[in-house]
Amino acid sequence: MDVEKLEEIRDQERKEDTFTPMPSPYYMELTKLLLNYASDNIPKADEIRTLVKETWDTRLAKLRLSADSFVRQQEAHAKLDNLTLMEINTTGTFLTQALDHMYKLRTNLQPSESTDSQDF
Repeated sequence: MDVEKLEEIRDQERKEDTFTPMPSPYYMELTKLLLNYASDNIPKADEIRTLVKETWDTRLAKLRLSADSFVRQQEAHAKLDNLTLMEINTTGTFLTQALDHMYKLRTNLQPSESTDSQDF
């Protein structure tokens, strides 16, 4: 938990359009545990908490934008490179519900195949 390294990670995340690899797939869980139960033993704990939170917020904002773009473009699949399970779980419910609504709307807009046609 080096402040300079965390600043680099935060800045890189803000600069890139895609998700950058995190130092650990459990970075948020580990940070919360360590700072909640051992912050007295960690130098610059408040600074570290802020940097990790800023990185988390940046990544979730990117994830929301990606999900919005995914839904608007009516994509069938998405790559989730460099996302952690906690980040995926944060938006998983929203995204699955949005896709379910899109599916229902699409099926209601398609003409019924059982319509009888009248040939003369």
